[in-house]
Amino acid sequence: MKLSCVIFFLLVSVSASAQNKPIAAKKLVVVNSFSQYQASIKSDPNNELVEIKKAIPNITLDIRYATKNNFMQQVMYRQARAFARKPVVGALKKIQQELNKKGLGLKIFDGYRPYAITIEFYKKASDKNFVANPAKGSKHNRGCAVDLTLINLKTGKELPMPTPYDSFSAAAAANYEPVSPVQRKNRNLLISTMAKYGLKVLENEWWHYDFVGWKNYQLMDIPFEKL
Repeated sequence: MKLSCVIFFLLVSVSASAQNKPIAAKKLVVVNSFSQYQASIKSDPNNELVEIKKAIPNITLDIRYATKNNFMQQVMYRQARAFARKPVVGALKKIQQELNKKGLGLKIFDGYRPYAITIEFYKKASDKNFVANPAKGSKHNRGCAVDLTLINLKTGKELPMPTPYDSFSAAAAANYEPVSPVQRKNRNLLISTMAKYGLKVLENEWWHYDFVGWKNYQLMDIPFEKL
């Protein structure tokens, strides 16, 4: 057998052997140390989880997971507060200012979500497509996702949307048809305004928006009480 053939067969054997070896799963890193979180802010101020209501006083909160009015049907948060990373809150502030000129505003349902809560959601959710897999973590856990809708500033009422918040239905999709002209107009206004400031809608949830720079932030499991 020619030397070139021997080398070829050796390479094929090595390649096949390598393919049969199990690929080690990448370890999920979740920050649960408050001191570690504080150190991360010192190294980069953008890592701060800013309380949304304090930064944007005229924003409305409806923190469903601090009540029993949610798909879990139980209180998940001890405090009705909402946080997001500093650049995310900066974007929300600009969005709120733009909407205010139209007589509208944002209502926040959820922001940063401790990782432990994501685990509980995944255990109980009837449709896993509407909750994050703890094996990967959620952008909410990174402080880079917000759940929200539009309200009329004068009445404080939510603008009509295709579904209520946290609906596990096909109609919750960002591009779902058919919807009423009013619902489509409101949904499109929310999606386009959020996108203008770097917050992209989740395909199957019209209310969920991810910050474009989410990959720069770690998964967190710091409870609200410590923030």
